[in-house]
Amino acid sequence: MDRFHFPSWVNRLVILIGLGAGAGVAYGAFVYAYFTLPTTLNVGYMPEQPVPFSHRVHAGDLKFDCRYCHNTVEDAAHAAIPPTSTCIKCHSGVDASGSTKYTAVFADSLKLAPVRQSFATGEPVEWERVHDLADYVYFNHAAHVNRGVGCVECHGRIDTMDQVWQDKSLSMGFCLDCHRDPVPRLRPQSEITNLAWTGGPDPNDPASMEAHRQEMEKMYPNINASTNCSTCHR
Repeated sequence: MDRFHFPSWVNRLVILIGLGAGAGVAYGAFVYAYFTLPTTLNVGYMPEQPVPFSHRVHAGDLKFDCRYCHNTVEDAAHAAIPPTSTCIKCHSGVDASGSTKYTAVFADSLKLAPVRQSFATGEPVEWERVHDLADYVYFNHAAHVNRGVGCVECHGRIDTMDQVWQDKSLSMGFCLDCHRDPVPRLRPQSEITNLAWTGGPDPNDPASMEAHRQEMEKMYPNINASTNCSTCHR
């Protein structure tokens, strides 16, 4: 009896299966690597909050300075989530007698019920963190704010956001780009919380860049930022 032979087209099928499997593995590896990179992982992250606080209304329309709520940003590593006592100054509710202790803006709003409950019980509002660096990263807000880095450089145009999202990647590459050449991102101290400031240099005009560099070096001596690993990884 003659030995059984597979049809010749099977040889091509085996090659195609191998190529397809290899392509599938490569595609899977690419998708995993790309979508887990810090540059793509969190940009656009926008969690639901227990209270629909609008930065567009408060920081944009009403022109609240960022430091009114985030009052430790100039002195501490953390910007601080505002305590309920800050919110209640404007949003106290109506008590049993029908009067209010503080300014009663939207005093009967159900959306602000968690704020009034927090003030009454002393328990904090459980805000969801939007910008969350890895635990092995040390970042000091005061060190940046006091050296001319405006809020908008890391947080984007917060004053246009009804619901805050992560606007920048906050990856190591993002931070290093700034540390290697911080001057184009710096501004006068008076403009740190001015999210709409347009007084920066023209990146396409060398003369404008040089003039800005000289101005910033006068304001912030020893302007070069550290790129040593221990600066952020302590």
